[in-house]
Amino acid sequence: MKLRYILVLWSLCHIGWAQAEIYKRIDADGHVTYSSTPLKGAKKLHLEPLSTMPPPPPRARSNEDSSDFPRVDSATQKGRDNSSRQILEDELATEEKALAEARKNLQKGSESPENYTDKDGKIYVNLAKQEEKMNALQKQVQVHEKNISALKTELSNRNK
Repeated sequence: MKLRYILVLWSLCHIGWAQAEIYKRIDADGHVTYSSTPLKGAKKLHLEPLSTMPPPPPRARSNEDSSDFPRVDSATQKGRDNSSRQILEDELATEEKALAEARKNLQKGSESPENYTDKDGKIYVNLAKQEEKMNALQKQVQVHEKNISALKTELSNRNK
């Protein structure tokens, strides 16, 4: 029993030694050195002990917040859904017309190459200009195709 009592007292005496003092020194070149022994020009750091308590849990969202939020009746919502569907269908029709026009312009562009006449009166095809024109026309067709695809996807999502 006495041995146990002596060991407890001896270990309590050494608890204070477990805490080390930390010193920070910055030399002329800006290098930072941390040490447990005092160095010339070093400053003793006073650090607060770390908290052993866990952070508080996040607050749960209360149902009271959603009860104050205004609700829309089903008739009003159906009206909004129908009007947005009609707008999408109108946009789809407009894009389909624009796609048809872009394809027609692409066809015309391939049938009428970009020509130039040299000083002797000979007619040549300007390949660089023709390729540039065809790329621009092809890009217009692709833009309209992507728009139509996106509008059809949006309409199918609305019908679910």
